[in-house]
Amino acid sequence: MKKKYSILLVEDEENFGSVLKNYLELNDYIVTLCMDGNKGLVEFKNNIYDLCILDVMMPLMDGFSLAGEIKKMNPSIPLIFLTAKKLKEDVLKGYEIGADDYVTKPFDTEVLLYKLKAILNRNNNVIQKEVTSNHTFGAFHFNTDTRELSSDQSLKKLSPKESELLKLLCENINQVVSRDLALNQIWKDNNYFTTRSMDVFIAKLRKYLKEDSSIEIINVHGNGFRLLVK
Repeated sequence: MKKKYSILLVEDEENFGSVLKNYLELNDYIVTLCMDGNKGLVEFKNNIYDLCILDVMMPLMDGFSLAGEIKKMNPSIPLIFLTAKKLKEDVLKGYEIGADDYVTKPFDTEVLLYKLKAILNRNNNVIQKEVTSNHTFGAFHFNTDTRELSSDQSLKKLSPKESELLKLLCENINQVVSRDLALNQIWKDNNYFTTRSMDVFIAKLRKYLKEDSSIEIINVHGNGFRLLVK
């Protein structure tokens, strides 16, 4: 199944933002729309995104400032500025912050789709090269190829679902992994029964990890889970 990429869209023009959000969703992207920079920053802190599309001129926090904060948390996150500011110094500033593209309004939505595809494919290839099958955290070592979770005291062979869930948590240690992301990525569905199933697997992982008190899988109310390594 083709992966659905998750996009954070921060745009203060409500009508334009809603239209663009709907257009991207029709093209199989998962889009979260925020109406100002502060809300966009909170959203980025609490969730995991594959790419950010930011307006530049926004209330409370402009797009350049927001991009700077986002890059501090995740230097590799792809960014696209979408703005009416066309001055050379603005464009250069956007690229200096770390933007992958700077798109000025008005623009061709089909061209934007091709830009998104190119950026995400390139970024995904880089990530794939960097991904390791081995994760060490606290007292544990986890090999995703063999699905073995080991410590000095134990060795457990995880089930495929247990392994995929722990892998997702390990790849985002100390960050929130949303329920929707885990359900769509691992179970390929998001309903009552898959949600209950995931809760069972979370309980099993907690049991496996309890021998190290510095490690905890915590619930983030209304959002998801976090593998906390103290």
